[in-house]
Amino acid sequence: MIPSITDWHSFFFYLFATVTCVFALAVLFATNIVRMAFYLIISLGASAGLFILAGAEFLGVMQLMIYVGGTLVLLVFGVMLTAQERFISMKTRGGEWVMAAIVGGALLVLLVQTAFSIDDWTAPRADLSAVSAIETQTATRLGLGLLGIRPDQAEEADPVLRQGMSGYLLLFEIVSVHLLVVLIGAAYLARSKRVTSLARAAEMRR
Repeated sequence: MIPSITDWHSFFFYLFATVTCVFALAVLFATNIVRMAFYLIISLGASAGLFILAGAEFLGVMQLMIYVGGTLVLLVFGVMLTAQERFISMKTRGGEWVMAAIVGGALLVLLVQTAFSIDDWTAPRADLSAVSAIETQTATRLGLGLLGIRPDQAEEADPVLRQGMSGYLLLFEIVSVHLLVVLIGAAYLARSKRVTSLARAAEMRR
């Protein structure tokens, strides 16, 4: 018997949720910062899958692009370029574990309480069968907006507001330039430390 769409949706939900939790714990207990970044990439990638399953395709894509494709990659490059031993292997003290448990536990209680206080999360919609799949697709319109095209501009009746409507291409490029500047900064810091270490070695040889 071929599983239905609902069964596949539940299967991928539990799969992504399990991967997210397992690799989040791996980040917590790992001591090597490069492995931490790798585990965090997988955890955030699985959580992006949860956003997509929930119908928030834009949030899922933004998480993949900004967090997975940007911040964590820069973190890995920064560690690999600087190569500082105290950051390669990190050990957590007892007091830090206690503080993390208190803060994380308080945040978990807040999130669980908020989740169960929303009626739509605990009870299905009454008109769920009447909602078509195409009505939940918003990624196309938002993707065009990132490319500088506003598909909803023609729907605006006010000509003044229509002239002021523009896409998000400039903001998208600003984020890209920001990530590039951070990567160049990490490479510059690594180069300056390497030059300093070479100069000290030359002085010691003299």
